[in-house]
Amino acid sequence: MSEMPGLVLPAYFSYYKAPVKLVGTSDGRVRAWRLSKKTGGWEAADQLVEEILFAVGGEISRLTPDRFIQWTEHDRSRYLRGDGPVFALYETVRAIEEVATEERRPLTAEERALVHGIRRRTFVMFEEQLQRAGDPGADPSIAA
Repeated sequence: MSEMPGLVLPAYFSYYKAPVKLVGTSDGRVRAWRLSKKTGGWEAADQLVEEILFAVGGEISRLTPDRFIQWTEHDRSRYLRGDGPVFALYETVRAIEEVATEERRPLTAEERALVHGIRRRTFVMFEEQLQRAGDPGADPSIAA
């Protein structure tokens, strides 16, 4: 598929509750990358490009880069387990959220800001690890 006039890339979406990003290629095409809940990396999903671009509401919605980062890190922390600094930070977020749940209250403004900042940090850390491992969909610069 050729790049569409008026389409600004990269673009970020929720596709049936999965983070998806559309990016341009050097030859003017549009590529889609969907978050893998098994690895936390990016799976090629080019077959979704037209459906996402021509969807009218429903289970497909456009996300801001920040919302995309938050959603991606929410899913990574929910579906992945491991060791190291990223997973320690996921545990920190989980602990903050569990306290609020146990106290039957929403997160405070300070807690929301802390969770938001931690997720931006883990996004960059995870994406940098993916880049080092050769994941072609990884892009830590989204959080810049």
